[in-house]
Amino acid sequence: MNEVPAFPLGLRLEGRRVLVVGGGHVALRRVAGLLESGADVHLVAPQVEAALFDLAERGRLHWDERTFAEQDVDQAWLVFACTDDPQVNAAVVAAATRRRIWCSRADDALGATAWTPATARTGPATVSVMSGRDPLRSVALRDAALAAVEAELHGRRAEPRRRRPNGGRVVLVGGGPGDPGLLTRRGYERLAEADVVLVDRLAPLAVLEGLREDVEVVDVSKVPRGRFTPQEAINDLLVRHALAGRTVVRLKGGDPFVFGRGMEEALACADAGVPVEVVPGVTSAVAVPELAGVPVTHRGVSQGFSVVSGHLPPGHPDSSVDWTALARSGLTIVCLMAVHTMADIAASLLADGMDPATPVVAVQDGGLPSQRVSRSPLSAAADMMARERVSAPAVVVIGAVAAVSRGVPGLG
Repeated sequence: MNEVPAFPLGLRLEGRRVLVVGGGHVALRRVAGLLESGADVHLVAPQVEAALFDLAERGRLHWDERTFAEQDVDQAWLVFACTDDPQVNAAVVAAATRRRIWCSRADDALGATAWTPATARTGPATVSVMSGRDPLRSVALRDAALAAVEAELHGRRAEPRRRRPNGGRVVLVGGGPGDPGLLTRRGYERLAEADVVLVDRLAPLAVLEGLREDVEVVDVSKVPRGRFTPQEAINDLLVRHALAGRTVVRLKGGDPFVFGRGMEEALACADAGVPVEVVPGVTSAVAVPELAGVPVTHRGVSQGFSVVSGHLPPGHPDSSVDWTALARSGLTIVCLMAVHTMADIAASLLADGMDPATPVVAVQDGGLPSQRVSRSPLSAAADMMARERVSAPAVVVIGAVAAVSRGVPGLG
């Protein structure tokens, strides 16, 4: 007897509650795609990956730190059972089914009432493919269809994405500031070839949903003042997987070589004899201010800019930043990782003679639907950061350029 085919349907999830049960790498992939669709994600799990913890801390999803209870499915429009326990997944499906709520199950397609297709987005188009219960075939067909769609949209010859046969290599991919649309085409191509993806919390997590189902996703996030994967452990994972013959993609936020420790990883691979490719990314130091309507240079206002790490305050014995020189430089100052040190930075710049009225803009979650822009003069920057509860990741721009876009529709 032939299997009855599933009915394809596009769901508009913006603002609607979606329940995800489980906190591992499968849940991370599903959550990333759901957030991209604007869903109100509720996560239930005793423990979660560091990137999921970070999303909860930043208010991008709601996390109940406990085991699943049947009433969790109440008020949900859609449910995903993503644990590694078949009994829990079966209970989630049963609870949703009793309430006539569609439920996808990661470990058993036949036991689910909804299937998750192999999906990818390009420009205004979304390509989704289901090929029975064979996820690898679905991905292959999706990639072929995606190539045809991209050719139609961009007027070029269709060239299906194919996995490279050679493994045993590492690709450092800069993912940009978080919006998957800002990941480069080459970055997408290398992800399509990956056997293993090491990802951190600032990468464009939505692209995880488009990976092949057999790709191993490893969360190596460094959460500020929270869960932390040591760099040495990341280097070891890259080398170990590559030496086992796998294509390993290290997916980062921004650009790998701008406070991304990309060179440390490249050197570790070189020492182990592992080939390395670097795919540059759009650095958040420039892109995030730009997305908020702030140019880092502007004729007649600023002839240059300095990008500095603010994770250490001025005066700290391990800080190599000359804040006195920056205060007197006349350049735009772009501060990364400065949320918790902004009070000290502002005090140092003011003490070194910077005008208290110098405009300051803080851009939180740049490029994401949750992006927020906060402004103040330098003299009130610390109070502004505290009052508006600016949290990481955020980029802070100090200089006259922070006021240039005022009054321009759609900017700032």
